[in-house]
Amino acid sequence: MAPLSLETSHLQIRWLDFDDAEFIFQLVNDPDWIRFIGDKGVSNIDDARDYIKTGPMEMYREHGFGLNRVALKENDKAIGICGILQRETLPEPDLGFAFLPDYRRQGYAFEASTAVLEHGHAILGLQRIAAILSPQNMISANLLGKLGFSFDRNYQAEPNTDILDLYIMDMGNQ
Repeated sequence: MAPLSLETSHLQIRWLDFDDAEFIFQLVNDPDWIRFIGDKGVSNIDDARDYIKTGPMEMYREHGFGLNRVALKENDKAIGICGILQRETLPEPDLGFAFLPDYRRQGYAFEASTAVLEHGHAILGLQRIAAILSPQNMISANLLGKLGFSFDRNYQAEPNTDILDLYIMDMGNQ
């Protein structure tokens, strides 16, 4: 499968590579990332490269999709990630996204997510997409509603882990 490359009116979306390590280091150490997604133990650039290799790159190899780098089209500045993941703990693939603080609440997450979801349905043939998030993450919950997701239920991946909100979108109805 060819690496993903999408373009929207403001954004370029592509697979992550090792050149993105500094950006990933910055993103995963953002306080909101740690609060809502969790500490990934990325404490230096080598850890960031390892995160890219064992996370997104491994998912690209196994499933043909994963988290993607989102950059501004005008200057190729990386501002966030958005993609579809396949977790062992969920029956459906799920949408994931995170953006640097300076690029939140400007429509970029909606624009990137819309493109990724359209690609997932039209090219990957996905019929249902999940999304999981912390119940306290109301900004992301609002975005999921705008995208067409509906709250399904509370969800716990494994015993002794946080209870999350599970959202579902039936792509056949979009």
